[in-house]
Amino acid sequence: MDSTIAGTWQERAARLLFRNQAFIGGKFVDALSGKRFDCVTPRDGSVLTQVAECDAADVDAAVAAARKAFETGVWRDAHPRQRRKVLLKLAQLMGENADELALLETLDMGKPISDSRKIDIPLSIRCVEYYAEAIDKIYDQVGPSGGDAMSLILREPLGVIGVVVPWNFPLMMAVWKLAPALATGNSVVLKPAEQSPLTALFLAELAVQAGLPAGVLNVVPGFGETAGQAIGRHMDVDMLAFTGSTEVGKYFMRYSGESNLKRVSLECGGKSPHIILPDAPDLDRAAREAVGGIFFNQGEVCTAGSRLLVHESIKDEFLELVTRHAARWTPGDPLDPKTTMGAMVDDRQHARVLDYIAKGKAEGAALRLGGGAARTETGGFYIEPTLFDGVTNQMTIAREEIFGPVLSTISFSSTEEAFRIANDTIYGLAAAVWTRDLSTAMKAARAIRAGSVWINCYDGGDITTPFGGFKQSGFGRDRSLHALEKYTDLKSVWIDLS
Repeated sequence: MDSTIAGTWQERAARLLFRNQAFIGGKFVDALSGKRFDCVTPRDGSVLTQVAECDAADVDAAVAAARKAFETGVWRDAHPRQRRKVLLKLAQLMGENADELALLETLDMGKPISDSRKIDIPLSIRCVEYYAEAIDKIYDQVGPSGGDAMSLILREPLGVIGVVVPWNFPLMMAVWKLAPALATGNSVVLKPAEQSPLTALFLAELAVQAGLPAGVLNVVPGFGETAGQAIGRHMDVDMLAFTGSTEVGKYFMRYSGESNLKRVSLECGGKSPHIILPDAPDLDRAAREAVGGIFFNQGEVCTAGSRLLVHESIKDEFLELVTRHAARWTPGDPLDPKTTMGAMVDDRQHARVLDYIAKGKAEGAALRLGGGAARTETGGFYIEPTLFDGVTNQMTIAREEIFGPVLSTISFSSTEEAFRIANDTIYGLAAAVWTRDLSTAMKAARAIRAGSVWINCYDGGDITTPFGGFKQSGFGRDRSLHALEKYTDLKSVWIDLS
């Protein structure tokens, strides 16, 4: 679908065609079992299409295709200039089909079309461009040996990379892993989340059009306990890159140990603290970003600022500002460009978030805003933006990742207490601190155990900065040139010149 096609987003969606087969060895194919599963849109609960339900046999076929492509060297040994050309062409095709990609993203997981079109798709394109441009700018090294020898340090692709991605940012999370894995010459088997397989399948089609050889990219839609586990346990997968829950991340660690000791990179859950100190330079802006930090993407964000830590001296004033800014975050039709909050990805996640809200009330937190289902007449899965006050860090809603639009407010009386509460979690993905004091800002950056610490903003950074977590938020980094490291291995070559 070209971006120049006229009509509302609803009209465009009605004309959309869905790719619903697996993509293995350069071809769209049915699952070997013939099974399919319903792909349901959270917008209204209707079935968009039925998608091939891959299992272990299909994963075997995809891995075999990926291994064959890797061993023949059709992509691995291609000149860096050629690999760069193909990935740049892929980015170009993604741009030419940006509207269709945005529609698929919104229909599949319920996010507002304005976010898909202005954030998800442009950032995904930028990611592919970035790693394409990096291909011919990464050098091997010559070691500091003496005159009687020469040492070379070579960086080589690992082989077959298994990629398992979540449903909250389906395309972006896929390319965060695909782009550096392909840039370094690997072959890939991608399993998108069963809730949101459609953009991954379209991306495979675009990759072929861009000139990516058959077998280098394979897409196997299916369920985690079948297709996902098969990738994790496969004896011919050299590395597994995963984004998702900490619980599932631990499964992949187990699968690695029980199979071929494949490398594993995990980007898992978060319970990020958003700290507002009394000397915050702009309370209104801080409140606006605190609201966006939890209600953007319906709160289905691993870095969501779900714990709002506010100094007791400014808490009442700050929560008034938060409540005022929260008014613009109203659940609406994801295909309406004016919508700021869409739907929960499916009925299970909808019920899960409502259960957490009930636990918050039962444990004594004060419900200040929202707390219920929304747009119940549509058949979709919507929840009101929800704000709790009077939360302690021992409550369930402060300990566990909710992955929904639920903000828990916790008071503190000193900077040291704020940092202690911030670190009192099994997670360590991200954090933010608002202060006008440079010394306090740097102290916070050092004291908080998180992969990203943002000062006087929320969710800062771009493709050039590494992204990943500490503690049970995982290990390994996406984005930046550092991401290339995990898809490669170092080889030392020693040449005796004597």
